[in-house]
Amino acid sequence: MEKQAQRLANALFDAADEEKAQDIVLLDVSELTIICDYFLICTGASLTHVKAIAEGVLERLEEQGVTPLSLEMPRDARWIVLDYGSVVVHVFTAEARAFYDLEELWSKAKLVRPSLEPQGADIS
Repeated sequence: MEKQAQRLANALFDAADEEKAQDIVLLDVSELTIICDYFLICTGASLTHVKAIAEGVLERLEEQGVTPLSLEMPRDARWIVLDYGSVVVHVFTAEARAFYDLEELWSKAKLVRPSLEPQGADIS
């Protein structure tokens, strides 16, 4: 199960990166909470970019047969949350990210560098 969560986290990281998300951070929160194993946090350059990142991530993962358990995508899109179970993706505007400061709130989490896996690795 842990390897599957890592593969999913890597796929989500890659999808956010492909959408030109800024300041992408992957935190291992598995020892701090039971709600998920990883938080992926990233920033969009504008409200439009935040929405485009979230939509791009959704589309790329759906192409691999993976859909979120839930999502919060308000119209003003300052903070979008995509819940994939073991990985929760947070897409922020710069102002919202600074205000909520999840990295500080979860400062005891381990910063993870995504591993390089061959494209097409099974994440489902």
